Amino acid sequence: MNDTLLSRRVTCNSHGQNSSYFLGWQEYERNPYHHITNPSGIIQMGLAENQLSFDLLETWLASHPEATDFKNADGSLSLFRQLALFQDYHGLPAFKVALAEFMSELRGNKVSFDPNKLVLTAGSTSANEALVFCLANPGEAFLIPTPYYPGFDRDLKWRTGAEIIPIHCSSTNGFRLSKPALEDAYRRATKLKLQVKGVLITNPSNPLGTTMTPIELSTLADFIEAKNLHLICDEIYSGTNFITPEDFISIKQVVAQRPHLSNQIHIVYSLSKDLGLPGFRVGAIYSENDLVVEAATKMSSFGLISSQTQYLLAKMLGDKEFTRNYIVENKTRLKERHYKLVNGLGDIGIECLESNSGLFCWVDMRHLLKRNSFESEMELWKKIVYDVGLNISPGSSCHCTEPGWFRVCFANMTEATLDLAMQRLGEFVQSGGVMRRQRRLGPAAIAWWARRLLTASVKSLEQLSR
Repeated sequence: MNDTLLSRRVTCNSHGQNSSYFLGWQEYERNPYHHITNPSGIIQMGLAENQLSFDLLETWLASHPEATDFKNADGSLSLFRQLALFQDYHGLPAFKVALAEFMSELRGNKVSFDPNKLVLTAGSTSANEALVFCLANPGEAFLIPTPYYPGFDRDLKWRTGAEIIPIHCSSTNGFRLSKPALEDAYRRATKLKLQVKGVLITNPSNPLGTTMTPIELSTLADFIEAKNLHLICDEIYSGTNFITPEDFISIKQVVAQRPHLSNQIHIVYSLSKDLGLPGFRVGAIYSENDLVVEAATKMSSFGLISSQTQYLLAKMLGDKEFTRNYIVENKTRLKERHYKLVNGLGDIGIECLESNSGLFCWVDMRHLLKRNSFESEMELWKKIVYDVGLNISPGSSCHCTEPGWFRVCFANMTEATLDLAMQRLGEFVQSGGVMRRQRRLGPAAIAWWARRLLTASVKSLEQLSR
């Protein structure tokens, strides 16, 4: 179809689909690893899914058939009819209560959430986009610490028209957020004549797998107060802090200490990571700003959670014995898997940023680069995807300012698959990075590399003409 028949919004380049982050997914999908049918295929290590505790969910479902048969206590099917009919966008009250209580439980019940201040959305993608629609006009900006989740380029910019200004963080302090970095990003936005409307963070961090320190959170609170900005805290990994519960401090705890900032701080949550249910599309916005709640509730009509999903999860999350046991066991499994990846990488001379949360590690492969450049990072990434057969996410796709860092996921595969991935990577490192298993590039890869070469050629010509 001729692009002129489509709107400028859908044909603009802000979607981010051309990122190496998404290209790796495409190459995995055309050649996915399977231990029987395709043992030489690409292993997916670029997907932050939690598949380690499915058996806990399945066991609960098997012992609670009433959660899925939609019958009343007397055995009648009137409940099915009730759920099948139209539901307004406020959501089922029972589910909102259960979700609010689960969010509190994940935070050690140090804070509480008012169900009436929750807005339900179809996943955290919808939640983040709805908040940006509510808080910013097209052309206004949010500051985000780097490295950050590559999908934010799509989620926050594509349909809203908002801009992202990176807050450059460095490995010299473990990629910690600092006041100078915040001020520098704000100055750069001002120089570009962009109105800054807020800061967005992920805590625990995707892709770092770290929790923010009290000093970082205090610095953030001081900054948004001084600049009169909003703060969006994406806390979808809040139940994955697997070292000690005290490591994760929710921004809700900061609000409790600074109630005068409550109208400026908004939380995004989802059951995709902590409960491992990305396919259920369950997300939420929590805000104590009544205007934001009202506006976001209207926005949520474009991405609702199905009534049967809400009913099922209200039953599951309402089972306090189950949630208490699940939280503990899930963290134990994440800790064990994290340990296995870190040690497996260490055995082949690859180190990771010290982390305590998430479904991934931030892996340092700078010593494997031929040159200290992003071009060399892409060369290494290409070898790892096409020749080693591992889809990992290069740091440049996360807007990292230092070449050679990669996000590697560990919770979306079996232990045997992780062992095979480490074996493949070990053989690659021992061979000195020699490309031994040639794989034919797919159409998406060829087109992507062609665009990169063209861009590099244009930049070279521009430099020569100066």
